[in-house]
Amino acid sequence: MKSETRTWLSFAIENLESSKILLASQLYNPCLQNVQQSVEKALKAILVEKKLKITKTHNILELKYLLESSNIRVILSDDECDFLNTIYLPSKYPIGSALPDFDPDETICRDAVEIAERIVNSVKTLLL
Repeated sequence: MKSETRTWLSFAIENLESSKILLASQLYNPCLQNVQQSVEKALKAILVEKKLKITKTHNILELKYLLESSNIRVILSDDECDFLNTIYLPSKYPIGSALPDFDPDETICRDAVEIAERIVNSVKTLLL
């Protein structure tokens, strides 16, 4: 594995672990922000390793399609991508909650952490 890939994956793992700590602390907006960042960085780790161009985007669906266009499949549905995309801006800036229609709660965050955990683990398997 390339050094740069290892760095991206390491950051993805740190964001995942942070999301778990934040969930346990009932800090739901930052939990979701770390989930989104974990998935984004894990997908970008694949792009780096496979020598594909990393676009300046936080759009999970766009990253998924970029990987798929190079015949790299990740187990991430379009609905999950859309959900993760709704998290990015609202969780970073005080324009409401991390979700557009309601405040995040433990169940939503737990589901989001499970998505990130699945993606990070699958990326580790793919790259190691």
